[in-house]
Amino acid sequence: MSKNYKILTSFIKKISSEIPNVESFLHLKDNIPKYSLNIDIMTLPLKNNMAEVDIKLMFNSKENEKNKAYFEMIHATIVRVENVANDKNELKNIFLKEVPTEVYPKIEKTLFEILQSCGYPQIKLEKKINFGELFEKKLA
Repeated sequence: MSKNYKILTSFIKKISSEIPNVESFLHLKDNIPKYSLNIDIMTLPLKNNMAEVDIKLMFNSKENEKNKAYFEMIHATIVRVENVANDKNELKNIFLKEVPTEVYPKIEKTLFEILQSCGYPQIKLEKKINFGELFEKKLA
């Protein structure tokens, strides 16, 4: 099956890292299991069959803690969709499953390089993100 889209470019649109103080830095090191990676995907239509697919990664603690750190990155991918991909469900498949699956390994690598640069070399994901499964759950 051929792809009905072409990735034209991709780039980091926003990076935010908040480690307010030394206590926050040490708190994250001691409480990494309480932190989780959340993903949000947004699509913005552009002209000429193009769209911007923004994948937002947030690494933070869900608990209301005083000394917590927060990391966020938005990665934008500009995609041109072929004319044959005009069905709404097919477009959802492209923007929510195919494009994220293709670009996510690079995005994850970049985020974890940033976290390592901030002094957290031991942060790793236990389970790989499967956008196909997430897409199917969303449809169900």
